[in-house]
Amino acid sequence: MKPLFNRDSSAAGRAFLFIVIMMVLVVVGLYTDRLEPLREKLAQLVTPFYQLTDVPSRVNDWRKDTFVSQIDLKLENEALKTELLIHQRKLQQLASLAAENVRLRQLLNASETLQDTVLITELIGVSPNPLSHKVIINRGSKDGAFKGQPVLDAFGLMGQVTEVAEHSSTVLLISDSTHAIPVQVNRNGVRAIAEGTGDLNSLSLRHVSANTDIRAGDLLVSSGLGDRFPVGYPVAEVLDVVRDPGKAFLTVVAKPMARLDRSRHLLLVFADRDRATVPGALSLPEDEGGAR
Repeated sequence: MKPLFNRDSSAAGRAFLFIVIMMVLVVVGLYTDRLEPLREKLAQLVTPFYQLTDVPSRVNDWRKDTFVSQIDLKLENEALKTELLIHQRKLQQLASLAAENVRLRQLLNASETLQDTVLITELIGVSPNPLSHKVIINRGSKDGAFKGQPVLDAFGLMGQVTEVAEHSSTVLLISDSTHAIPVQVNRNGVRAIAEGTGDLNSLSLRHVSANTDIRAGDLLVSSGLGDRFPVGYPVAEVLDVVRDPGKAFLTVVAKPMARLDRSRHLLLVFADRDRATVPGALSLPEDEGGAR
C-alpha cells in the first residue's frame, strides 16, 4: 500500500507553507507595526556581522595612515614649507603696503599746508657714488619739471632738480657737499647759509657771527633769498652750537628735517605756476577761498 504523501510532496508543501508565511509577514510588516520589535532585535543581531565585515577596510586605512613612506613625508614637508614661504611673502607685502600708505598720508597732509602748486613724484633711483648725494625721480620735462625746482618730502626740504629728462629727473640733496641754501632761524629771523657736509644727517651753517642769537633746537626754514627756494619751508633743526672765544664765527651743526635716506614719495614745488598748468597737481588750500 502506497503512503498518502511522499517525501517530494511533503517538501513541496513545506516550501509552499514557508512562502505563504513570508508573504503574510511582509503584508503584516507593511500595514501594521506588530513586527517592529522583531525588526529591532534582528538589527541588533545583524550589527556585529556588519562591524566584522568592515574590519579589513579599517585595518587597511590604519595601515595607510601608520606606515606612510618616507618619500611621502618629505614631499608633504616640502609642500608645507613652500606654502609657508608664500604666506610669509604675502604678510611682508601687506606690511610694506601699510607702511607706504602711512607715508602717503603724511605726504598729503604736508601738501595741505603748502601755499604752492605741488606734484607728487616717486624716487626710483639713487646715485651709486657715495660722494654724491643725488637721487632719481619719475617726473621729467613731460610733467613740467625744470632745473632748480625745489623737492620736498612730508617733513621738509630735500633738495633741488639739477638734471631733467623727458620722464625722469635728477635731484641734488641738501646734504651734498656742493649744495648750499639760504635759511633763517624761524624763532627770530636770523639769516644764514646751510651747507651740505656729505653726511645725510648733518648740515653746517657758514659764517655765523659769534654774537648771533641761535641755539640748539631752533628750526631753520628757507629764507627765499636767491629766488631758488620759496620762503618758509622747513630745512633743518639746530643740534649743536659751539662758541670758541678764539674764533669770530660759531660752529653750528644742524640735522635735516627731511628724511633724506628713506623718503620714497616726494613733492615737486611749482611756486609761480597755477595748478591748471600742471597735470596731476594737488589741490591747494587757497582754492577753497582766498589768494596766496
